[in-house]
Amino acid sequence: MTENSSFDDIRPYQDGEVSAALARILQSHELRRTLARWRFPRLSHLAPWLTDWLVNQHLHHQLGTLQTVADVQQVVVAYMQRMMATTVTELSFSGLDKLAADKAYLFISNHRDIALDPAFINMALFAHGQQTVRIAIGDNLLTKDYVADLMRLNKSFIVKRSATSPREKLKASKHLSAFIQHSLQQEHSHVWLAQREGRAKDGNDGTNAAIISMLALNRPKTQEYADYIRELNIVPVAISYEWDPCDAAKTQELFSLRQTGEYRKQTHEDIASIAAGIAGFKGHVHLAFGEPLTADYGNAEAVAAEIDRQIWQNYRLYPSNLLAYQQLTGSDDIAKHMSEVELADCQQQRALFQQRLQSIASAQQDIFLAMYANPVLNKTGEASPVILHEQQTAAEATHPSV
Repeated sequence: MTENSSFDDIRPYQDGEVSAALARILQSHELRRTLARWRFPRLSHLAPWLTDWLVNQHLHHQLGTLQTVADVQQVVVAYMQRMMATTVTELSFSGLDKLAADKAYLFISNHRDIALDPAFINMALFAHGQQTVRIAIGDNLLTKDYVADLMRLNKSFIVKRSATSPREKLKASKHLSAFIQHSLQQEHSHVWLAQREGRAKDGNDGTNAAIISMLALNRPKTQEYADYIRELNIVPVAISYEWDPCDAAKTQELFSLRQTGEYRKQTHEDIASIAAGIAGFKGHVHLAFGEPLTADYGNAEAVAAEIDRQIWQNYRLYPSNLLAYQQLTGSDDIAKHMSEVELADCQQQRALFQQRLQSIASAQQDIFLAMYANPVLNKTGEASPVILHEQQTAAEATHPSV
């Protein structure tokens, strides 16, 4: 890890900090209570002292002897594998074998799940014997001390989205830009960024050019823009989920935005979304690693457009996407997007898709359909018949985010 103390406020933890961070985590009564309610929902109400003791014993057994970040990530891998056994039918990858094993890459992906997007990228890298990524995470998610400790132990670094004044935002952006370049070029560490602030709740993946502008803030004035972008080794990654465990919640949020123009998050709602995404059924998950950006890009908009192009074209379409597209647009021409085997699977999935759709309030069903259909529309270049532009705040337009 870096020995440059100028990044201490945002960088992931180093091996020498693991023991102290774990000691703080093990002392967190709030974490134990949260885990007890999740693992023993009825017993935690009847005998909270017992479930607190059980969780405490388990945490000390799992974490008490860990000494390094690699040790922590081995535990994370074990948890991921157990989660995948019940919520993922298949995890597949493409394109990673075409990337040089001795280079550090800046992976920029579409953003559907707060925790699992970078986690699945790590699983792909782990399966190919490569180092895991340093993960950009907004400080809006670090509302609890034990959450911040857990994230930074898992190689997360902090994006200061809470900055308010233009001067503070610019300072934070320059600091972040310098850290990302330092990670890639001085420490040869992979980095992951989401292509936009927040999840693409409407399924319409698009890169915020402000993210690219942030990356270029550390460019020396004497260096050409295109050369600096090339040195970052940017690789677009398309992450495709067959089913989104949070699709109903996202639909309700977008409906509220459409009806009232606003949506107020509940306290710690993002943490609840993380839990729902991890525990919910996802079906087939595919990660398509694209090609490094090596052309002579003249500005952030050109870079963002190429990231979008690769993500849209590499996105793996599932029956859930194609059935939504068919129902939303009235098109019968979905066969061109699938092989004969995939087409047969699509017909088999129709009843399941309709069952899921019928669980959504009728006034919100067009939003649900667009959420799954938008990847098809992006791939084909068609316009969506449902306008679901999520409101972009001033902070998103000017400040990097995750």
